[in-house]
Amino acid sequence: MRFIVKVIVVAFALWLTTLIVAGVNVVPFADTEIATVLTYLLVALIFGLVNAVIGNLIRIVAFPLYVLTLGLISFIVNGLLLLLVDWISELMGFGLVVDSFWWGVLGALVLGLISWLIGLVVRPSSND
Repeated sequence: MRFIVKVIVVAFALWLTTLIVAGVNVVPFADTEIATVLTYLLVALIFGLVNAVIGNLIRIVAFPLYVLTLGLISFIVNGLLLLLVDWISELMGFGLVVDSFWWGVLGALVLGLISWLIGLVVRPSSND
């Protein structure tokens, strides 16, 4: 249950991010509203999987860089992960479109901030 709530929170945060950041867009696989919502949910699922698998691996390997830069390298890593989600969804023919590396960094920053704020409000119970 918590995983589904997290995917929905990230999908909503991604939608808000595409409204705020001009260089980050989502291209749905069809022109209907339901297809758009499903596209946001699929991109959020891909982002969660990429962040869980590759993101954690990068954080472990690059731990000395995190310490050396006082965590500022996390902005770069999150931007690269967002670009990786762009590449994966592009292979599928729909999904996230990030215009450049710096738009990815800004998009990841905004996405993380919005996800955190929404997560504070919609925090799932730990009993699930």
